[in-house]
Amino acid sequence: MITLTGVEVSSDCAHATVFFTCLDAAHVAEATEGLRRAAGFLRTQLAKRIKLYTAPELRFEYDHSIERGAHLSQLIDSVTRGQKR
Repeated sequence: MITLTGVEVSSDCAHATVFFTCLDAAHVAEATEGLRRAAGFLRTQLAKRIKLYTAPELRFEYDHSIERGAHLSQLIDSVTRGQKR
């Protein structure tokens, strides 16, 4: 299962980078390949729903921010546990 976490669109709306996460980090490569293969279909569906001259070309990128946030939270928790002693 993947979750879309954000989208960055170029100023001319020709390109969009779509960020995603996976429940299992071991499936990132498979998810990236699946999204890449589905990009044309997704772009067509997007074009039907938006009012732009052209639909942006979609590029998918794994979002590491969730993992970094969890790691930072663990570090903060370990420091605060050490201070309570």
